[in-house]
Amino acid sequence: MRKKLVAANWKLNGSPEFVDSMMFELAKVKCDTVDCAVFPPFVFIPQVKSALPAGWQLGAQNVSLYEQGAFTGEVAADMVVACGGSLALVGHSERRSLFAETDAEVAKKVAVALKSGMDVVLCVGESLAERNSDETMAVIQRQLEAGFSLVSPEDVSRVCVAYEPVWAIGTGVTATPEQAQEVHHNIRALLRVLQPGAESAVRIIYGGSVKAANVSDLFVMPDIDGALVGGASLDAKEFSAICEAAR
Repeated sequence: MRKKLVAANWKLNGSPEFVDSMMFELAKVKCDTVDCAVFPPFVFIPQVKSALPAGWQLGAQNVSLYEQGAFTGEVAADMVVACGGSLALVGHSERRSLFAETDAEVAKKVAVALKSGMDVVLCVGESLAERNSDETMAVIQRQLEAGFSLVSPEDVSRVCVAYEPVWAIGTGVTATPEQAQEVHHNIRALLRVLQPGAESAVRIIYGGSVKAANVSDLFVMPDIDGALVGGASLDAKEFSAICEAAR
């Protein structure tokens, strides 16, 4: 059985005081039967690392395409690792839409992160227009094929797929458990084609207005292996309840 992963994506939020408060609360969460992770903004990674409860994983919300050089404002994967990071969030819909990240760039970032020693959470998902046009799986197939294109067979299990329906992110609208399960099931079938064995080795987590109130119904679905939590992860009690639901 695949161990569930519950990850907090703080996005562009936080302060030193927020980090201290959050770490105090998260220390109460039991991560014995579930993998728990937090993705803070880059500048807070060292502070989070210094106070991270035992058993928690620490990640970056993005990594550079480049390993070093004259790339002002970029943060290399190796730099994240040096600060204690072990996970990289790659291809989030906000990176794709707001910063025009292409499938090719996402593929390169996956490869760079894996090379650095980090595991990867690869985000895929469709917009409302694409869903209404019955393009959901065509879009996700394209994103998956690109995202895994530079991944060696031995590294496939180091990539977790996060399905985030763009129409459900930050909108308060959540895919029904049945809708999410259908897409997760189809993603697993695509993984089987991309790399035999990947369908059982790769975790597929759900992200899209995940809350404590709806997560239990999602977690009982056979192909949902956890959650990528956005806004709700900024509330320690709410996020703790989500982690508890995964146990």
